[in-house]
Amino acid sequence: MSGISKRTWSYFLCLCFSLFFIFMNNSVAQFYDFTSTPNPNGSGARALGMGGAYIGGADDATAASWNPGCLINLQDSGAEFSIVFNGKHLIEKNNFGSNPGSSNTMSVSDETINYCSIVYPFQLFKRNMVISLNYQNLYDFNREWDFPVTFTEKQEMMGSIILMQTDETHSFDQSGMLSALGLAYCIQIIPKLSFGLTLNFWNDDFTQNKWEQKYAVIGTNVVTPPDFPQIPSEPIRTDISYNAMDSYSFNGFNVNLGLMYRVNSKLSIGTVFKSPFTADIDHKIKTDEEPEIMLTEKLKMPMSYGIGFSYRLTDYFSIAGDIYKTKWQDFIYTDHQGNDISFVTGKNKKESDIKSTYQVRIGSEYLLLNQNPTYIIPVRAGIFYDPAPAQGSPDDYYGFSVGTGLTIQNIAFDIAFQYRTGNDVGESTIINYDNFSQDIREYLVYSSFVVYLK
Repeated sequence: MSGISKRTWSYFLCLCFSLFFIFMNNSVAQFYDFTSTPNPNGSGARALGMGGAYIGGADDATAASWNPGCLINLQDSGAEFSIVFNGKHLIEKNNFGSNPGSSNTMSVSDETINYCSIVYPFQLFKRNMVISLNYQNLYDFNREWDFPVTFTEKQEMMGSIILMQTDETHSFDQSGMLSALGLAYCIQIIPKLSFGLTLNFWNDDFTQNKWEQKYAVIGTNVVTPPDFPQIPSEPIRTDISYNAMDSYSFNGFNVNLGLMYRVNSKLSIGTVFKSPFTADIDHKIKTDEEPEIMLTEKLKMPMSYGIGFSYRLTDYFSIAGDIYKTKWQDFIYTDHQGNDISFVTGKNKKESDIKSTYQVRIGSEYLLLNQNPTYIIPVRAGIFYDPAPAQGSPDDYYGFSVGTGLTIQNIAFDIAFQYRTGNDVGESTIINYDNFSQDIREYLVYSSFVVYLK
């Protein structure tokens, strides 16, 4: 083979290696997790201030989101209107074990209306009943990531070494939410026992039920071919530019069922069941290289259920506790080809080892009253264990909360702060990088307003 033909052949092979290398390493990591807690919790600053221990004793206008059987606690307060705002600041310290140069700390903040409801108690057929119309934002997807990626690889060709090096910047922006419009009903079956249900409509026509993921990769790839005798070879440089967007629209329906049993004037016990359901997903994909396509897919949401208690030690001081289970092994995405994929790991269902999670929440409330009383000032605190699903075993998250407020005549204001943290978590978050993990710090502030419409 002549020197010129060797050089031509070497450049051709180098170009092939370069293109293959770029293609393989530009595959964008896929993210499937929520950036809020994935567990289907209720809402409200009062509940949050008590660590979310609210299944057994929910007694404000957010009761339908925790246990619709507790709505009967509002039978003497008259009609109520409530609105809940929340602000979140999320800090993610990302550790790319196989690419330590990519490790960084990212953060995102957002504010939204978390909950809104109107509650109306009434009597019918000599039974106490309560109905309510509710809106709740349950899951957030908001995330912004930018990180550098550098990798090198050596290939042997014709007895010589080809060196390939790629320097990239990966960007990932995710936004959106899942929310439900609920119609709740509660009936007092006997003086000590009440039953409630909530019909939840997850419809993108009524409330925002969609999320969007944008990927971008820019960088350069340099391939240095081998030098043949007396024929110097120049490096081959290729610019990298890749953009893609996935958007998802979510539509479904499920039911929450709840019971509350008032053991005596001090102790009440509640239980709630949130039914599984399969949502229809309209998945739109758009990239630089391909025309926009629309796919029809499905997402199976898991069943969850819990039990809780509320105990009033005195007229001013109460404690509460909850245990809650979610069957995340049933959190399955079915793509347009009929493949069942774990929505936690992004892998085939058979390759995923996902287990149920168990939340534990404990809280307390102390009421400060003046002598009349014309106002009430609560002091609340709580702690919780709030695990997230992950491959092999759940990721451990812990936290605490504090809260207070002010009730004057027919207006109540509550505010609560929650801190949630997890170390060495998120291995299932990103697929295409080995030994990935995160340290998470989440700060939440909830503020609730309740107007009693007597």
